[in-house]
Amino acid sequence: MKLVKYILGLAGAAVILSSCTKQLEDINKNPNESESVQPDYLLTNGIKTNVDTYWGTDASMETSLLYVQYWAKIQYTDPDRYIPAATSIQTVWNNFYAQGVSDFTKLIELGDTLHNPNYKAVGIIMRSWIFQVLTDLYGDVPYKQTSQIEQYLTPEYDAQRDIYLGLLAELKTAVGLISPSDNPIAGDILYNGSMLRWKKFANSLRLRIALRISDKEFAAAKAVFDEIGADDNNLITDNLDNAQLIYQASPNQNPVAKNRETRNDYRISKSVVDKLNALNDPRLSIYGALPRDTNKIVGVTNGLRTDSASRLGLNKTSDVGAVFTATAAPAVLFNAAELWFIKAEAAQVGLLSGDAATLYTKAVTTSLKQYNVSDVNVATYVAQPSVVYNPANYKQSIGDQKWLALFGEGLEGFAEWRRLDYPKLAPAYSGALGAGKMPLRLTYPSSEQALNGVNYKKAVANQGPDQLVTRLWFDKE
Repeated sequence: MKLVKYILGLAGAAVILSSCTKQLEDINKNPNESESVQPDYLLTNGIKTNVDTYWGTDASMETSLLYVQYWAKIQYTDPDRYIPAATSIQTVWNNFYAQGVSDFTKLIELGDTLHNPNYKAVGIIMRSWIFQVLTDLYGDVPYKQTSQIEQYLTPEYDAQRDIYLGLLAELKTAVGLISPSDNPIAGDILYNGSMLRWKKFANSLRLRIALRISDKEFAAAKAVFDEIGADDNNLITDNLDNAQLIYQASPNQNPVAKNRETRNDYRISKSVVDKLNALNDPRLSIYGALPRDTNKIVGVTNGLRTDSASRLGLNKTSDVGAVFTATAAPAVLFNAAELWFIKAEAAQVGLLSGDAATLYTKAVTTSLKQYNVSDVNVATYVAQPSVVYNPANYKQSIGDQKWLALFGEGLEGFAEWRRLDYPKLAPAYSGALGAGKMPLRLTYPSSEQALNGVNYKKAVANQGPDQLVTRLWFDKE
């Protein structure tokens, strides 16, 4: 009898505890907060935070923009001497995985749950763009297992070749999901819900990746160009379709503008100023700003020691132009000029039919028109012998002009400079990597060695030493 009373007592206590727990849950609910993730908010935040990372301090200003010599530093110059801060390397990795891959994987899942294939397509496109940036920058990175992070807390690294091929397949799937006439999406601050423009972005990314692997996987690249290379209606061929985020007033300002509110560390690189001057390029006054104390644009040599750089004078050297530093300046992820350069090179090497010289001239023209250069000045510029396409050294023609067209897009400019080996840039004046050496990647963050050590070691064994100078798979010598 006592046992029965004991059991009944436990049962009663369980009921009371269950009731209390339910009451506490009800009390702790915020009536103004959604119980589930909303795809529109997730999409807006995902685009904003990841474009901020792409154009921000750690991925661009302190690393890639310096390595490819678009910018230089005039204060605190260690990063310009190839001594990146460990925090920069860690932040890029953390942000792209935690705020990028994670958020867009969730958006892909919501697309399935809500039976809206357009949300799923956009999630795949943005996640693919992030993975393309990550592998361009680091080489082998976690890819396949990151979509199931609860199951794989220490994900394996995938080989760069496999990542690029996987992204080509994912982007093709995304294009197939897109339905421009129904299933509208909200929260799209990149293309305002235009699924046709998202399709153009996805297809253009496919061509970018296909060209990037073409030195190693020509047949795979050719298959992509055969499928979509001539389909101009579904590619970014006009500046109106550029993939770019238009920023707003603070606190939603361009990351470069936000940096300039409190810092004055950066200047336009002497390398790009010299090239623009040599070509009588009308973009000089757009890319660079006049210093307060001079009447000409003055670039700074990359890799000066801090004392030498500071003696040049903040008011005697040029910052980057206002088109990049203004509060509402757009952050470009893919511009039409790049697409035409891709088509020009593809025609030259047999990936695509067409006249490479004509496509190259179209690319240069499109870049100038992106900055509203007049038709007269465009015609004068492209007619110069120094600008006219040279099929005997197409890598120099395309490499030099593509480098100029990607000014501001440090990560993409850095990738294409490595692939094409043009322009020929001199290493940082007092670089820390040794004579003649320049960065070819970012090293992995120290957290990977500590928290994912087994897979980190496998990646290093496959790819080569975890150093800035290690050449990546796509970067054929």
